[in-house]
Amino acid sequence: MTDIANSRPESWASRSEPPISLADPRELLDAYLDYYRSVVLRKLAGLPEHVLRHSALPSGWTPLELLKHLTWVERRWFQWGFAAEPMADAWGDRGPDDRWHVAPEESAEDVRADFHAQCARSRELVAGVPTEQRARTGGRFPTEADAPTLGWILFHVLQEYARHAGQLDVARELADGRVGE
Repeated sequence: MTDIANSRPESWASRSEPPISLADPRELLDAYLDYYRSVVLRKLAGLPEHVLRHSALPSGWTPLELLKHLTWVERRWFQWGFAAEPMADAWGDRGPDDRWHVAPEESAEDVRADFHAQCARSRELVAGVPTEQRARTGGRFPTEADAPTLGWILFHVLQEYARHAGQLDVARELADGRVGE
């Protein structure tokens, strides 16, 4: 059995939402983003490899493909988007059929490790940056007029995680009956 959530960074260990005492919007965004990163990993924890690579949904995506997609969401929005770092293939989570794709030779552990590394890189890129700072141009955003603020990007990525965590709720329940987490 593959435990895709093992060796989480300590900050991801909490199963509860960020403290109700948080009031600063940036602290809330950062804390909720880490919370949902951990939610996604917990929903995948303990699923065997064949379940991680199988879809129980008509759309056809697999839980492992969703995790790889979220890795690329982080990469596209923070690395290529906010920091304007060059990327040879910004849509590397897509296969030849333009759907999310995990190659057969990519293990669940590889996908999980890439996710952890990308999340760490994302945190590094935005640490200490004010939310009103606009994304650099030249990467995902060709002009200043196209460049969103960091606050907008953080909120967009947060809602992407929340939506995909809900989709994983359904996939997990169909896989083994577990709900919640």
